Amino acid sequence: MSTPPDGLDPVFAERYRAMCSRDSRFDGQFITGVHSTGIYCRPSCPAATPKPANVSFYLTSAAAHEAGLRACKRCLPDAVPGSPDWDIRDDLAARAMRLISDGTVERDGVPGLARRLGYSERHLSRVLVSELGAGPLALARAHRAQTARLLLSRTDVPITEVAFAAGFGSVRQFNDTIVAVYERTPTELRRSRSIGRQSLRGDEDVRAGGGGGIGTGIDLQLPARAPFDGVGVLRFLAARSLAGVEQATDVRYARTLRLPAGPATVELTLSGTVDAPAVACRARLTSLADLAPLVSRVRRLLDLDADSRAIDLALGRDPHLAAGVAATPGIRVPGSMDPEETLFRALIGQQVSVASARTALTRLAAALGDELFPGAGDGLFPGAGDGGSTPGPAPLTRLFPTAERIAAEGRGVLRGPAARIDAIIRVAEALNSGALVLSYGQTREDLESRLTALAGIGPWTAGYVALRVLGSPDILLTTDLALRQGAGRLGLPGEARQLGRHGAAWAPWRSYAGMHLWRAAFRPVVGQIA
Repeated sequence: MSTPPDGLDPVFAERYRAMCSRDSRFDGQFITGVHSTGIYCRPSCPAATPKPANVSFYLTSAAAHEAGLRACKRCLPDAVPGSPDWDIRDDLAARAMRLISDGTVERDGVPGLARRLGYSERHLSRVLVSELGAGPLALARAHRAQTARLLLSRTDVPITEVAFAAGFGSVRQFNDTIVAVYERTPTELRRSRSIGRQSLRGDEDVRAGGGGGIGTGIDLQLPARAPFDGVGVLRFLAARSLAGVEQATDVRYARTLRLPAGPATVELTLSGTVDAPAVACRARLTSLADLAPLVSRVRRLLDLDADSRAIDLALGRDPHLAAGVAATPGIRVPGSMDPEETLFRALIGQQVSVASARTALTRLAAALGDELFPGAGDGLFPGAGDGGSTPGPAPLTRLFPTAERIAAEGRGVLRGPAARIDAIIRVAEALNSGALVLSYGQTREDLESRLTALAGIGPWTAGYVALRVLGSPDILLTTDLALRQGAGRLGLPGEARQLGRHGAAWAPWRSYAGMHLWRAAFRPVVGQIA
C-alpha cells in the first residue's frame, strides 16, 4: 500500500492528509508505517510528520509487522477502536478478520479457520496476503501480541501464564513475538505499567463456586469511535433484559455468557468523554484465554467500531432523518454476544410486544438456563438498590438456555401458537445436531438463506439475526411494525414497499436508519424487536 512520493495515488494522498492533520477519526481504520524510523503509528500520532517517500499505509498491524516495522511506544497504535471495515465488508477477508478477532485461530488453528470460511488454507492465505498484507497466522499473531501487551502492562499474572492466555503455543514464540512487535522483552513491558491508554487490572483468582471452577477478575477500558450514543444502545438492551441473565440501566449493562473456555460474567459502564468515549468493562472469566473473545464480543455488542461520523453525515442528508441525527449523533446497532441466543430471542419475539417477549424469555431462562456457578449464591454482580426502599435488580445467577436444553425440554416451557413452538424446537434440534451453524464469519446471504430454509423462519427473522449477529450495516426491516410506525411519525412512507424504495438512498447505512425509525416509534404497543 505504499506509493511513489509524487503523491498521484488518491488513496495515499487522502491518508497522508489525515496523518498530517493528526485526525483521530482515522485511528484504527489504517496504520501509518514510517520506514525511516522503522515504526508504525496510529494516524493521530503526535510525532513529527514524516516525508511521503518514507511512508506506507497498511490496513492491519500484522501487515506492518510483516514489513519489518514495530509498534510506536508513544501512540500505541493497537490501543484504538477497531476498523469498521470488517462489518461493512462481507468478503472473505472481512469474515476472516471477524473470526480471527474472536480467537478462532487460537482454538482451531488455521485449518479450522479455513473450514469455517469454506475455503482451502492456501486460498485463504493468498486472499489475506493480497488484500490485507498478511496471512492468517500473522494476523492472529498480531492479535495475540495485543492481548499479551495488555496482560503484561496491566496485570500481575505470571509472564508464563500470560503467554498461554494470549494464545501463544510456547514461551519462546511468545518472547520472540513481543520483542519483534514492541522492541521490548515481556519483562520490560511488565515494568512499564504506566504506558498505554487502556488500563487493565487482573484481580487475584477467586473460587467461583461448587464445581471447583476458578474465576479471574479483569477490568479494562474499551475505546469507542466518537460520537457514541452509548445511552441509546444500553436502553435498547435494558428494554429486553432478562432477570437472572442480565441487568441493565441507561448507563450500565451486566450479563452472564458462555465463552469458549467456560461461563463468564461481564459488566459494562459508560465512561470516557464526548470526544473520546469509552466503555469500562469488568469481567470474571473461567480462563484468561477468553479475554480476547470477550473483548471482541463486547465491541460487537455495543458496535464500538462503527464509523459514526460517516454514517451521520450520510443519513443527515435526508430531511426526514436530519433532526434525529442531530439529536442523537453516533447511533449504534446493538450486536450479539451469542448468535444462538439471538436467534431464539428473535423467534420468541416475533409479532409480540417487547414486554411479552421479555416475559416469555425470562420464563424460559429461569426454567432451562444452567446455574452460572453452582453454589455461588448471588452471582458476580448482585443487585444494588438506591440505598432506600427500592430493591436493586435481580443478581446474575443463570446462563441463557442452550439449544440442547431447549430441544429436549422446551415444549414444557414455551407458550403460544403450536406452529411457533414447533419452529423453535426444530431450530434448537438443528443447532444441537450441527445441521444449522451460526457464525460471525458467515456472509449475510449464507446466514439468511440457511435460516429461511427452516420452516417457521421468514425474511424478518433472518434479516434481524443478520443485523445483530453480523453487524451488517445495510439491512432495513421494512416489514417490522414498530419501524414502520416510526417512519410514519417522521413523515416517511408507512407501507413496506414504499419505505423500501425511499430507504434505498440510505445505503450502505440502512441498518442505522432503521435504528432512527425504531427510536422515533418510542414505545409501540406491538413490535417485532426481540
